[in-house]
Amino acid sequence: MESTEPFIKNTKKSTLVISSRSNNEHLEENRFWRLAAVFALAIVFAILGSAPASWAAQGARVSDDGEQRHRDGQAIFRFDTFGDEQLWTDVLRMHEVIVTVNPATALAVGLKVDVEALPQEIVAALLAGQIDLTNSAVTVELLRLNAVVGVKGSFDEAGQLAKVGVTCALCHSSVDNSFAPGIGKRLDGWANTDLNVGAIVALSPALDDTTKTEFSNWGPGKYAPRHHFFDGTNIIPLNSPSKPIVIPPIYGLEGVGFETYTADGPISYWNSYVGVGQMGGHGNFSDPRIGITIKQAPDLVTSKLPALLDYQLSLRAPKAPEGSFDRAAAHRGKRLFHNEAGCTICHQLPNFTDVLSGPDRRVPLLHDPSEIGRDPTYAARSATGKYRTTPLRGLLQHPPYFHDGSAPDLPAVVNHYDNHFRLNLTTAQKADLVEYLKSL
Repeated sequence: MESTEPFIKNTKKSTLVISSRSNNEHLEENRFWRLAAVFALAIVFAILGSAPASWAAQGARVSDDGEQRHRDGQAIFRFDTFGDEQLWTDVLRMHEVIVTVNPATALAVGLKVDVEALPQEIVAALLAGQIDLTNSAVTVELLRLNAVVGVKGSFDEAGQLAKVGVTCALCHSSVDNSFAPGIGKRLDGWANTDLNVGAIVALSPALDDTTKTEFSNWGPGKYAPRHHFFDGTNIIPLNSPSKPIVIPPIYGLEGVGFETYTADGPISYWNSYVGVGQMGGHGNFSDPRIGITIKQAPDLVTSKLPALLDYQLSLRAPKAPEGSFDRAAAHRGKRLFHNEAGCTICHQLPNFTDVLSGPDRRVPLLHDPSEIGRDPTYAARSATGKYRTTPLRGLLQHPPYFHDGSAPDLPAVVNHYDNHFRLNLTTAQKADLVEYLKSL
């Protein structure tokens, strides 16, 4: 069989389209339509957030081969699907129906492209405006190049896309837009809040009309992890209607201890829940508190957990860009934060959360929704029924705020707590607090 490596070919319109070398003639039009469906399926995978990890892996970061584990963890985070094709290709059948999505549309709904995965000739063609971003065949070639962040395609002997899976990076990585909007170098750990994942997954022929409508209303950058779970064979309902939450960043996790909005468990608990029950990975998860037990053999997740966790914990929160906040105002806001406003009662240093400040660090310190003025609906679907104090890491990079995205910006956050706790801050004081939060 001849090579199927991508190459660039001139068309009559002097537009560059990515194709492949083979003895076959040009791909037929119906194949282009079929392959376009898979690229849209790639977008669907934005619903899949954290990578799987076992609870026991929480303390497994330090080892003699730490550097190798870190490299392995990065590869797992970026490229390992854990066998989740069993959900997105085999059950949801997205490849059958999404036939009109092209790269331009995919970028518009938030899918990201890793420019460092593109051959130089393709980069040059993009710069020259010679890649046809309205051609759905191009999307398949991006998958072949492993350039779509968080999406991995498998190709059959004929060179056609046969399976698509998702990795941790899809929801928890972005790009720096250094090449173009949505195209650039990877930013692992950054939440991809651009993706309108509910509207895209609603295209699945496996879902009923009511569910499709519900998913379509989620909005960009949100997902409802307590609406359903996948047991390896079927999608099982959990709660209805769905209550989508903001996809969070996963940088700055080291030392925090509990990383769900409701602190159902340590980092690895949530990774396991999402990786198996939401992402569709071929592995095991069990939590009697919420009535879910999933067992699948072979387990394609557990052996990779220590390296994956190592990489997750290595991701540092970004510093506020130079010039992004008023330093004098931030200095005044810091004094307010620590003194008059009383923010450090809950947002305790060094991680700006009190979740580990209880008498037993293995048990999270949590807050009733009424205590902090938050909607109790999502918490009621969790194992704890409460919310943990969110660590304030890289705030400037990931609006909207609160678990449900109900605060569109930092002034809205400050106003909420000023009203709820009757702080009676002046307009100038609130502005100073906002500048301090932007600096974190």
